[in-house]
Amino acid sequence: MPKVRHWLVIPLALFAGAVVLGLVAAHTPATRSTELSWDADIQRLRTGWLNRVMLDLANVASPVAGLVVLALISVFLLWRRNPVQAVATFLVIAVGWNSSEIAKIIVGRHRPPVAASLAPETGSNSFPSGHVAFAVSLAIALAMLAAGTRWFRLVVVLGALWTALIAFSRLYIGAHYPLDVLGSVVVSTAAIVFLTGLWHGWIADNLHRVPLLARFGPVPGPVPVPETAPVVS
Repeated sequence: MPKVRHWLVIPLALFAGAVVLGLVAAHTPATRSTELSWDADIQRLRTGWLNRVMLDLANVASPVAGLVVLALISVFLLWRRNPVQAVATFLVIAVGWNSSEIAKIIVGRHRPPVAASLAPETGSNSFPSGHVAFAVSLAIALAMLAAGTRWFRLVVVLGALWTALIAFSRLYIGAHYPLDVLGSVVVSTAAIVFLTGLWHGWIADNLHRVPLLARFGPVPGPVPVPETAPVVS
């Protein structure tokens, strides 16, 4: 997991900015009207086969599918005897994904009108999009796994395309406003940056305390601090 120097300031600023953006969008009629017009422009592209594709994409990034993907990746890494990578990847996806729930509670933005939706959803949990939060978190987690390999650039490009497709599908279906999907990228990224600080500051050094984890592969202990030789006067 990469080290981020300002791992506390950066995510706090990003998260606060995203929440302010969400609150403004939720309580400004002009913003809502503009976003609905953007949604309408996208929804004019609807055709029978494309509707099916977009609904299938939404299902791939749904909570149930997300949990399955999270479990499969974690089990695969444990099977490959990489318990540290398994824990790190699990946390990146889980923290980045679920950070959207905190923002949803704070912002409380209502969903777009159900009349234009292919999969009607109601409630005050529109900002940010949980589907996009999962997509972003998965893309970042896979990029971290590929870091330092020849596959890194390809994984980054494919991750960006995957995230863009999921974001587009949420607007096409009519489940979200444009700022909802943008907010997901910011919120999830902020949460993952915050996690990197916790990882290097505490989590990584305490993985050896997790019962049974070492059975799946090497789990380094904390780095010993060299003793300072006594000063002889």
